[in-house]
Amino acid sequence: MIPPMAERVIAACDGASKGNPGPAGWGWVLADAGETVLRWEAGPLGTATNNVAELTALERLLAATDPVVPIEIRMDSQYAMKAVTTWLPGWKRKGWKTAAGKPVANQELVMRIDELLTGREVEFRYVPAHQVDGDRLNDLADRAASQAALLQEAAGTALGSPEPPAAPD
Repeated sequence: MIPPMAERVIAACDGASKGNPGPAGWGWVLADAGETVLRWEAGPLGTATNNVAELTALERLLAATDPVVPIEIRMDSQYAMKAVTTWLPGWKRKGWKTAAGKPVANQELVMRIDELLTGREVEFRYVPAHQVDGDRLNDLADRAASQAALLQEAAGTALGSPEPPAAPD
């Protein structure tokens, strides 16, 4: 007998670096199929680049979710999305070298994400950042990452944290 299909979840993840490199943080949000937020989490990274923050947000999201449940991941980072969906196969074939023959930046994070993606049903969806009527899950992930970058403190539903405020521009 085939087990019933697990319900698909919707998630968003984002990273923030205030200075690039500078104080950095990551955040993710998990919602049900109706986009009701189930939980969110954010954490500090000390000093890091925006790309490290974006990849860390994706890694932490994947590590915190059930690999048997199909997931849609919304991201506003073209770099992080392309790293794991477009460039990864070529990097692996070339022994973790870029097309220019240089070592892949953030290789350890990309390798960990690759492990976490193995055997999972994941649909990546690019969403533009900071839009007036933009993706509200990505907006929450962005606010969580920005707050974690500024305060250098972990936050989230498991910690009883209030939803982070809009980041001052």
